[in-house]
Amino acid sequence: MAIFSALISVVLGLGISFVIFWLLNFLVERTNDKTKARLLPYVFLLPVIVLVAVFLLYPALRTFVESFMKQSQRRGESATFVGFDNYISLFTDPNFISVLINNLLWVLVVPAATVLVGLLVAILTDRLGKRREQSFKAMIFIPMAISGIAAAVTWRFIYFYAPPGNPQIYLLNAIWTTVTGQDPIPWLTIDAARVNSFLLMFIVIWLQVGFAMVLLSAAIKGVPEETIEAARLDGATERKTFFLVIVPQIRGTVLAVFVTVTIFVMKSFDIIYAMTGGQYNTSVLVVEFYTQLFSFQNPGKAAAVVIVLMIAVIPLIVYQVRSYKSQEELR
Repeated sequence: MAIFSALISVVLGLGISFVIFWLLNFLVERTNDKTKARLLPYVFLLPVIVLVAVFLLYPALRTFVESFMKQSQRRGESATFVGFDNYISLFTDPNFISVLINNLLWVLVVPAATVLVGLLVAILTDRLGKRREQSFKAMIFIPMAISGIAAAVTWRFIYFYAPPGNPQIYLLNAIWTTVTGQDPIPWLTIDAARVNSFLLMFIVIWLQVGFAMVLLSAAIKGVPEETIEAARLDGATERKTFFLVIVPQIRGTVLAVFVTVTIFVMKSFDIIYAMTGGQYNTSVLVVEFYTQLFSFQNPGKAAAVVIVLMIAVIPLIVYQVRSYKSQEELR
C-alpha cells in the first residue's frame, strides 16, 4: 500500500509539474520574441520560487516571529510579544548551555571521524580486487539503507543495561562482565566526559561511513593515474603520494562529504530521542526544540531554539556553496 501511494504521489507530482510548465510556456509563446526572451527563464523558475517561498521562506519567517512571542497558559488568549525574553531565558539556562556544548561536540567529532573512517575504508576496499571490493562496500553501505530509529533499536541491544543478577543479553555489558568479572554498567547514563554522547555519536558515524566511503572511493578512482605515476617516478613514498598528490585532487569531494555530514549532524534527532530521550546530558538543539514544544508546551521558546539552529547552519551552507563555486571555476 505504501509503495502504491508513493507511485501515485510521484505520478501526480510529475503530471502536475508538467501541466504547470506547459501552461506557462504556452502563455509566453504567445508574446513577441523580445518579451519571450525575457520571460522564458522566469517561467521555469517561477514554480520553484513559489514552492521555496511557501514551504521554506514563509515557515522560517513565521518561526522567527514566533520566537519573540509567548503563548498564554489560558485557553482562548492569543500569544503576547515578549521581545528577546525567550532568547535570554535560553542562554541563561545552564541546561541549554550544555545542549550547545553537546551540539558543538557532535559537529567537531562526527563529520571529521566520518570522513577519516570513510577515507580509510575507501582506500582499503579499493585494494581488495573488484569482486571482494564490491562485497565489502555493499556490507559497509548497508547501514545507510536503514532509518535512524531502526539503527537505535539495533544499538539498544549493544548499549543497554540489565541490573546485576539478570542475564546480560546486551552485547557491551555481556563482554564487560565476562572479561572483567565486574557488575554491568549503564553506559548511556554516564555523562562524565560526555561518554554517553560519544557512544551515540558512534552510531551516527556507523550510519554515515558508507555514504562517505562511496563518494571518496569514486573521487580516488577519478584521480588521473599519470599524476600518481609521476610522483612515484620522482621517488615519493606511498604515503607522500597519497597526501601530496591524491588528497589535494579529491579536496572538493572531502569538503562536500564533510559539510553534508555536518548539516545532517546538526539535525540529528531520532537516534538521540530513541536511545535516551535527551536525558543524562545528551540533548542537542533538535531534541531541545521537541522538548520545549511538546513537553513544556512553550512554542515561543521552541521557535527560538529553531532560530539558533538555523543561524548555526547558515555558515555551513554558505561555505558549501562557495566551495562548489570555487570547484566549478577550477574546471
